[in-house]
Amino acid sequence: MTLKYTIKSLLAIAVLLSNNMTTAMANTKEHHAPEVSKADAHITYTEVPYLDTAFVDTSPKNRNDGIPVGKLDLYGGKKQMITQFAKELGSFKHGHYDSLLIAHNGKLVFESYYAKGRVNLPHYQASVTKTYTGLALGRAIQLGYLSMDDLDKPLTSFLTELDLSKSVKQGADKVTLRHALTMTSGIRTNGEQRAKIEKLPNQLMGQGEIKAIFEHSRPVTEETQTFKYGYGPLLVMHVLDAVVPGTAKNFIKKELLDKIGINNYQWRTNGASGLPEAGWRTNMTSRDMIKWGMLAMNKGKWQGEQLIPEKFITDGTSRLIMTGDDEVHWGGKDVSNQGYGYLWWGVDLKVGDKHYLGVSAQGGNGQIIMIIEELDLLIVHTANDNNIPFKQVIAEKILPAFI
Repeated sequence: MTLKYTIKSLLAIAVLLSNNMTTAMANTKEHHAPEVSKADAHITYTEVPYLDTAFVDTSPKNRNDGIPVGKLDLYGGKKQMITQFAKELGSFKHGHYDSLLIAHNGKLVFESYYAKGRVNLPHYQASVTKTYTGLALGRAIQLGYLSMDDLDKPLTSFLTELDLSKSVKQGADKVTLRHALTMTSGIRTNGEQRAKIEKLPNQLMGQGEIKAIFEHSRPVTEETQTFKYGYGPLLVMHVLDAVVPGTAKNFIKKELLDKIGINNYQWRTNGASGLPEAGWRTNMTSRDMIKWGMLAMNKGKWQGEQLIPEKFITDGTSRLIMTGDDEVHWGGKDVSNQGYGYLWWGVDLKVGDKHYLGVSAQGGNGQIIMIIEELDLLIVHTANDNNIPFKQVIAEKILPAFI
């Protein structure tokens, strides 16, 4: 009898603990999104302690940050699909995620933090920065410092501070802004050549960096102007700095970040050129990543104001270049037809017998802003694990709940 009741008691405790865990994960009235305190605001990502428990909110709080909020009110089991996935992330079943946020029909409806994720901690973005750089160029076009026609002009026509006579012999006059935005510049340098460039610190300030790159590159030809992940964003940043009043740094802050209410961020400076980093080394909060995604989903509009030309967004989020399926980053059996736009990636995500276009800004170790326009769906996550097939996970675990 004693053994029987002991077993029953243990089972009851197990059920109670399980229910409490579920409540802690789902009942947001009893807890608040994890934050870094003001006293710890200076700490780096590596110094942030792991959360004791995951935070999951199916009715995100209005934080007066410009993001419309709603409730994850998918019927029956479909809401359960998302909360179950959140539990799996909380137990590291899919690797090291720091946050997962979902916006649907224009509203943030799901917000969660794991491991080192904090609502007010800017998370490193890695190559998502490239997309931000492209959008900054779009802002310059909207304000008239460039035109859409200028995308097909040689970079040399904007970089007027340099004597590029030697560079022209290398084909510099063949490289346009559109080439830079689509990673088809044709610039090719090997490790030895890049090492030589890095040893020219006194010659790399400002536009001197561009001169050094062209002079150490193999000649640019039509044959080399194929997709190659590389110098594109750097070229874009140099043109941006050349055409806007003041500096690219101040322009990005005043005309883009301030406009969409991003003030808790880091955007480091390139030590060689003195320009803002173009391809990496920014930090943004997960909620601010949602803002970038909403800006793109709204075709360049933010709260009714057209910040970026609609055509620039429409073209830029299209697969202008098909990069092939040999090396689909973070792919899997349901991810195919990889392409590239203006510093945005695009893939087909298969669910059942149907494919959905997923357009993403993405950075190493799992930083992603993904738009599935057909479903009016925006997915943001941060992570610290480069071994996860993130896009495959999105296809399997998130998309089915919204179809």
